[in-house]
Amino acid sequence: MSVAQLNSRPNLMTRIEKAIDRSLSKAVSLESPSKLAAAIMYATKPGGARVRPTILLSVALACGDDKPPITDAAAAALELMHCASLVHDDLPCFDDASMRRGKAAVHIEFSEPLAVLTGDSLIMLAFETLAHSSSTDPVRSAKLVLALAQMSGMPNGICAGQGWESEEDIDLAAYHRSKTGSLFIAASQMGAIASGHDPEPWFELGNRIGEAFQVADDLRDALMDSSTTGKPSGQDARKGRPNAVAELGEVGATKRLKDILGSAKECIPPCPGQAMIAKVMAAEASRFVPHYSKLMDTLPD
Repeated sequence: MSVAQLNSRPNLMTRIEKAIDRSLSKAVSLESPSKLAAAIMYATKPGGARVRPTILLSVALACGDDKPPITDAAAAALELMHCASLVHDDLPCFDDASMRRGKAAVHIEFSEPLAVLTGDSLIMLAFETLAHSSSTDPVRSAKLVLALAQMSGMPNGICAGQGWESEEDIDLAAYHRSKTGSLFIAASQMGAIASGHDPEPWFELGNRIGEAFQVADDLRDALMDSSTTGKPSGQDARKGRPNAVAELGEVGATKRLKDILGSAKECIPPCPGQAMIAKVMAAEASRFVPHYSKLMDTLPD
């Protein structure tokens, strides 16, 4: 199957879901605590847009994808880590959000203790998934573990991003790069690693996509209701968080999003699938904010 055939979104989504299902089958069994098992499935199924693993698979395909089992493990592990972060983010001690992906948050549906355990279990499962991939290529597997750990913990991962919210003086760039950008950086770099390529040239692409996603998320939070976003809206304003709309205004934030996405195309490293990656980015951008194209059309040239 050619790269072009593989890189239709339905094919990618099928591949991602199968990889996630294989990982979940290792954690959920008849011997599992039934409520925790149900909460784990609830937190991961049905998923969101699966943007991060889509980017990871696209980069891997652009780089050759010579060992698909490694790529699939990386995609599943990344999405499991993302799902874990959402469960923990929604807890009362953090965002205190009652909705996620259009349904009750895990702590509302199952209880706070089970939500904590669900997030913890998904984090462990992410690394277990990568460990199992060592039978295919132990070197790449180890590099994937390191990349995911660095983009999940301290000082630059999603834990650091959440930690910035407890600081009196917030470094906005570091906050956004850690809280949102880190798993996009992981997506681009892990896609390269899975295909045996140097991850460093892919850092900036992931960084730009992450920044774009954060600005888009700020716009969604400010402009759209919860029925559209699938989670509580207006959270940034209520909690006084730094965000692009408060800083730049609606038009300024929309222009910023357009500028970031335009510059991101220039950050795609030379590879056989360079043009394909640009198309994937354009398609995924339309998922960042509903009516994205209409927003862009409102801007002056």
